[in-house]
Amino acid sequence: MSVPPKKATNVGKDLSPKRFVFLLLDKFTMLSFASAIEPLRIANRVIGAPVYQWVLAGEGDGVVHCSNGAAFTLDIGLSEIERDDTVLVCGGIDVQKATTKGILNWLRREARRGVAMGGLCTGAYALAKAGLLDGKKATIHWENQDGFLEEFEQVKLTRSIFVIDGNRMSTAGGTASLDMMLKIISADHGDDVANTVADQLIYSTIRTDQDTQRLSIPTRIGVRHPKLSQVIQMMENAIEEPISPADLAEDVGMSTRQLERLFRRYLNRSPKRYYMELRLSKARNLLMQTDMSVINVALACGFASPSHFSKCYRAHYSTTPYRERGTQGGPPLRLSI
Repeated sequence: MSVPPKKATNVGKDLSPKRFVFLLLDKFTMLSFASAIEPLRIANRVIGAPVYQWVLAGEGDGVVHCSNGAAFTLDIGLSEIERDDTVLVCGGIDVQKATTKGILNWLRREARRGVAMGGLCTGAYALAKAGLLDGKKATIHWENQDGFLEEFEQVKLTRSIFVIDGNRMSTAGGTASLDMMLKIISADHGDDVANTVADQLIYSTIRTDQDTQRLSIPTRIGVRHPKLSQVIQMMENAIEEPISPADLAEDVGMSTRQLERLFRRYLNRSPKRYYMELRLSKARNLLMQTDMSVINVALACGFASPSHFSKCYRAHYSTTPYRERGTQGGPPLRLSI
């Protein structure tokens, strides 16, 4: 950016610096981290004053690697920080393994001192594991929601791209961090500054906490048919207690045969087959992301018996649920992008 952006008017605004402590977990996601830190840098440039400061914190020997292998040098370890700081936990893949006892103890200690905290991408897992999201609304990457819901029932999980609930924040990962930081910048310094930052980032559509993470069903399946989308939504909402094809058809004003033809035409599979694939996909997530027993995974995905579950799982994934979990080396660790 060779031409400096037009500086925003700061009359009446508090220009005292606000500091963010980015807690980098091992194998954190770079995109989510960059989407949070870059708006702060650009906001300083727009305002013409260092209203935002940041440090990189972490556990270990002073260097943390993100999921693409790039290395980051830490500014501080797990030392005491200022009460006015805001901690943003940057998570990524293998977040369960990266959420060590030392990390949990540090988060709890700083939270007791009143420090505001947020989780980027899978960072919400670390906050929830520390008990810091109990009774709070939160979000996490859609791929991790099934396992999160099973492990942290006391957290009010949403499908929003970001959530701010009091002094607790969370984002779904990726560019969702950018939307949350623009919201924070707007609250601190006004819409004009936030919009100018977005312009500098060539970010033309700022999302809010009312926006959901995933593409719409028509976009995901590449078909715009209202009744088909409605049936698929009903399926996704009833994994534990599957609805029969006859009842699905009746609920959208179709015959069972019409529903069969609709699925065959647009998705090249029967409604029963499509529904089974949804249930097995959730089962695979639970096997990889939780320590639930195979029996409980089967029940959570609408299978009446472990044997039937295992048979269906093998037919679809060419392995059994037990072997799937065994390849993960014990408690599942594969999380997020």
